Amino acid sequence: MAKTLSDLRTDIRNYTEVDSNVLSDTVLSTIISNAEARIFRTVDSDDTKFYATSETTTGNRYITVPVGTIIIRYVQLTNPSSSDQVYLEQVDSSFMAEFFADPDNSNDYAQPKYYAQWDSDNWVVAPTPDQAYALTMAYIKKPDSITTSDSTTTYLSTYVYDLLLYACLSEAFKYLKGPTNMLDLYERSYQEAVQTFAVEQQGRRRRDEYTSGAIRTLIDAPLPKYK
Repeated sequence: MAKTLSDLRTDIRNYTEVDSNVLSDTVLSTIISNAEARIFRTVDSDDTKFYATSETTTGNRYITVPVGTIIIRYVQLTNPSSSDQVYLEQVDSSFMAEFFADPDNSNDYAQPKYYAQWDSDNWVVAPTPDQAYALTMAYIKKPDSITTSDSTTTYLSTYVYDLLLYACLSEAFKYLKGPTNMLDLYERSYQEAVQTFAVEQQGRRRRDEYTSGAIRTLIDAPLPKYK
């Protein structure tokens, strides 16, 4: 069952036995946002993956980065003449100067082969495009927070609510400077939940039984002893 921001606030206050006079909506928004950020930085989950399309411009080697991009997963280029699709190779921006020393020379314009992070808003490609090429950009960014409105639900609050709640409770007890044993309890609960979430997201959801076979648990069976 999907939980809303309102549900999460209520559960945090009930678990901590602290009312809204101390854990106000404003305070809880900070606690919840910190908890979401912690989960985001720990697990590469499906809800953090986004896609955007763009197009190169003849003579312009810069590509605008999708808003909120934190990690580039890949950049796919489609040649409009042949419809061939290729993946650009990521390199360091310093490589561009050596590989393509004169990016403004129109005689050297060609289909891009490399890309690099230029600054927070742009990538740079090389060679400089000789025509418009379609781009599909796969990237990772932080998903929208549940704190946007009382009725908001998110991937975390829908599918792994226990993980989100334990992360929030750990942050809440740090804020409240509560008993160490309670902080330790919810920190352990968070660690257990995040590990199982990671196994699901980065393991089981990255394979299927047809390709990889059913997941099996290794059983430690000692060899029989022979006289």
